[in-house]
Amino acid sequence: MKQIVLFCMMTLSMSLHAQKYMTKTGTVDFTSKAPLETIEGKNKAVGCLLDSKTGTIDFIVQIKSFVFDKKLMQEHFNENYMESDKFPKASFKGQITNLSAIQFSKDGEYKADVKGKLTIHGVTKDVSYSGKIIVRSGKLILASSFSVLLADYNIAIPGAVKDKVAKEVKINVQVSLDQMN
Repeated sequence: MKQIVLFCMMTLSMSLHAQKYMTKTGTVDFTSKAPLETIEGKNKAVGCLLDSKTGTIDFIVQIKSFVFDKKLMQEHFNENYMESDKFPKASFKGQITNLSAIQFSKDGEYKADVKGKLTIHGVTKDVSYSGKIIVRSGKLILASSFSVLLADYNIAIPGAVKDKVAKEVKINVQVSLDQMN
């Protein structure tokens, strides 16, 4: 009987400390500002999983879920640039490097530094970014903005549209995570 009670207490203790948060409805948008055109795409089908005990964080983005104002832009994005049939997902797998500075059980806004591997268009690069984690009533909001060079991920810009597509795009990420039970 003592062993059962001890096991139950250990299990409860571990579940209280190992807090995982997730969403399947985060947002990633990007902006390409070139001399002749600004292109914006928005994706509201972003998955994210965060383990507050270890600082492990994973994002997954379905490329075909990006939406554009013009249908033709969406078609070119998927077929000519991102080749979304061949490379259907982008992902980030990493670690919060300043985990001790974030109090997941206390409401507030905290700077978060992450380091990991960003995969876009089948190319994986080591990256480091900063963002923020807002803790509010047991929910987490993660937000970050950063830029990527298309050439780093083997995304070619044809000469005919070089003044319409920026070589560097700005990416904004915002996800609201709920605690997993």
